[in-house]
Amino acid sequence: QVQLVESGGGLVQPGGSLRLSCAASGGIFIIYDMAWYRQAPGKQRELVAGITRGGSTNYADSVKGRFTISRDNAKNTVYLQMNSLKPDETGVYYCRASRSIPLMEDRVYWGQGTQVTVSS
Repeated sequence: QVQLVESGGGLVQPGGSLRLSCAASGGIFIIYDMAWYRQAPGKQRELVAGITRGGSTNYADSVKGRFTISRDNAKNTVYLQMNSLKPDETGVYYCRASRSIPLMEDRVYWGQGTQVTVSS
């Protein structure tokens, strides 16, 4: 069972920056695709950024150019650097790990989330 623990959230002013961290344990980190999702109250959880086991990245259009996802395999950790934050980006940010197994259902694991509040 893979365990994911997010940290780095908090209160930040509009235009400010935060760096989120997700520490993984209980699995072989380098074989997992990793991603960050955001869920605001009353809204569906949505993809913010992803990074594959090979290092390829993808971003939601709304954050492209401002957010950067990265991974440090030696530390079993994935990061999300968030710059120029906007109030509507307030929400709980969740870390996700996944891997595909031939002829079997995908394995998906979620962290507990970390709160990010963007407000003056």
